[in-house]
Amino acid sequence: MITKEKIEGYIQKIPPSSKILTVTLSLLNEGELIKAAQIAKQDLALSAYLKELVNKPIYGFTNSVSDLNQIFGILGVSKSQQAVYNYMIHLLSPDQWKLFQLNKQSFENLQAELSTGWQKITTHLQEDSKEIQSAIALLPASMIVADALFGEKIDDVNLLRSVNPIDLNTILQRLCGMDLFDICEEITKKWEMSSEIAEIVQAASGVKPSSNTKIDTLGKWMHLLLFYTLSKPTNIEAGLNDFIDFQVEYVGDIYEEFSTLMEIA
Repeated sequence: MITKEKIEGYIQKIPPSSKILTVTLSLLNEGELIKAAQIAKQDLALSAYLKELVNKPIYGFTNSVSDLNQIFGILGVSKSQQAVYNYMIHLLSPDQWKLFQLNKQSFENLQAELSTGWQKITTHLQEDSKEIQSAIALLPASMIVADALFGEKIDDVNLLRSVNPIDLNTILQRLCGMDLFDICEEITKKWEMSSEIAEIVQAASGVKPSSNTKIDTLGKWMHLLLFYTLSKPTNIEAGLNDFIDFQVEYVGDIYEEFSTLMEIA
């Protein structure tokens, strides 16, 4: 088994918020888009990332956008926060993945798919908590850590997968004593997020329901979004669709509502 110290070592590599990122996120949380853009401009790498991110086809802008004031204005508060968190994850994204067939471009596309899907869900649920709206960023961050951990025991992973039709999250639990959602919870501590966010991502596993109705409902939607996103052709090719076991009974009460929402452009 991979030791707890090894796991903590990988989690510690996740970058904390720098002063510029911390101030930017704080201003966004206060709804100060213009002030946030002015601070974000001081980080040239962040500025370049945001310009590239917002001009991806998934965001649907017909004209190229390059000014940070305009980018934050178009995205709005919650999407801008998600974009900043995605940048923090981008800093950790490996040049060479150990198990998943991903590169920086395909991983950024995955981040964008999860972010836009979660934005659609939180808008539908009239959930205005900016921290909850940013919670989806935890999933791709934990995937980076999980891939690194799988790389430590790649032969064992391949052997287990060849013998049993077992999902990667279960394999991760067996090898590390932690699953993808436990890793998410550890990252919430790193980013100083609330315990409510940790409960939501744990409920999103589909096997750790919350007694809090609101948290459990958000967990169901996140579980469906994760499965829906990882089941897209490009993510199937990357090997990501084997990550979690879809818990049909857990999400049965919202499945039709989710399907209808995802069909809306």
